[in-house]
Amino acid sequence: MIVIELFSVWKAYGETEVLKNLNLKVEEGDFVSIRGKSGAGKTTLLRIIGLLELPDKGEVRLFGRSIDGLKDGEKSDIRLHQIGFVFQFFNLIPSLTVLENVELPLALAGVKKQEGRRRALELLEYFGLKGLAERFPDSLSGGERQRIAIIRALANRPKIILADEPSSSLDDENSGLLMDLLARINREEKVAIVLTTTDLYEGLPTKRDYVLKEGLLTEI
Repeated sequence: MIVIELFSVWKAYGETEVLKNLNLKVEEGDFVSIRGKSGAGKTTLLRIIGLLELPDKGEVRLFGRSIDGLKDGEKSDIRLHQIGFVFQFFNLIPSLTVLENVELPLALAGVKKQEGRRRALELLEYFGLKGLAERFPDSLSGGERQRIAIIRALANRPKIILADEPSSSLDDENSGLLMDLLARINREEKVAIVLTTTDLYEGLPTKRDYVLKEGLLTEI
């Protein structure tokens, strides 16, 4: 099953063309990297896939369905239930415990509190982080915070995870742990992952790799 399809997508900000005639297909269970320098358009590409921005031209299809004409409520529903987002700077809520942060997307999806807590604890235990459940984000290392952010992205059992430079603020050891976690999720949960990185040469556990340069996407 193809979960993401982009056909001849263009995007510009003013006179600057960020994406040019971009084509991409991602299948269920794929693990794809988009490599490129800062400002190359990687975040813009993920925002278009994640229904946070629209392309100027071209077509975007998710799960075989064109996004043209989708209402805001339909887009929000897809983002909440089908797409997990992982950001460069974690975006954990500091006033909530680790457990409450993982529970949050479940609560937003209308899952009952008891069931949401069970699911959140199950995820933390499965990935060996249950011991952090009652701690607050500020007491965690950067690597721990990012791993919790990834677990939170899994809460509603998405079919796609979009990870925007998730290792850029981590040291080599924590970056390796993060990539091991993403590889495990991809392998065991069959979740399609699209990950961006500024490192053109980093060895990643991906199945396909692309470079985004001057608006053009090239497979390597």
